[in-house]
Amino acid sequence: MQLKHLIIFALVGLVLLLGFNVVNSNRHENNRAMAMNNHVSLEGNTAVINKDRASNSTGITNKPLGEQPKAIIDQSLTQIDDAKQADEKQWAKIDTAQ
Repeated sequence: MQLKHLIIFALVGLVLLLGFNVVNSNRHENNRAMAMNNHVSLEGNTAVINKDRASNSTGITNKPLGEQPKAIIDQSLTQIDDAKQADEKQWAKIDTAQ
């Protein structure tokens, strides 16, 4: 292979890599902006969940010892269900955004 062919091949490769980098960085910026928008909406959800947790934790300690394990499990299941619902809402937002 001649030297001029090697130089042309290298320049074409550099141009292709540069084009790929530009396209990839644009996609990354779009994904980052969408993630920031979702993060703002999540902050409101976590405030509500934290408020519920604070109110439920004091209720468990006031119960008799025999009922505390069931109350803890019930509280955990409620938190899991809330997290699943929040997750489903987020996936729905992502699906509609695309």
